[in-house]
Amino acid sequence: MSMKKEYEKKLEAKLDEWSAQIDKLKAQAESEKADKKIEYHEQIDKLKSMQTTANDKLTELKNSSDNAWEDLKSGIENAWDSLGDAIKSASSRFK
Repeated sequence: MSMKKEYEKKLEAKLDEWSAQIDKLKAQAESEKADKKIEYHEQIDKLKSMQTTANDKLTELKNSSDNAWEDLKSGIENAWDSLGDAIKSASSRFK
């Protein structure tokens, strides 16, 4: 398997993991009182937006040539880091 394909698989797995975490946060938000529920859903909406951006970056990577994917790597990693940090932050606030 090429380095690009391995990298894609790694990113897909992480994105799936984060999707499950966002779903878990959404379920937690539903059990909160109205004011907290609104706050939590606002945070979840931001996470979903970041998730969409990360997914778009992954699609861009998949559509890139084997030679060009290295150029996309830093932008992808920035999106991944931002989403990962945001999920960690939201998870700690939901407790």
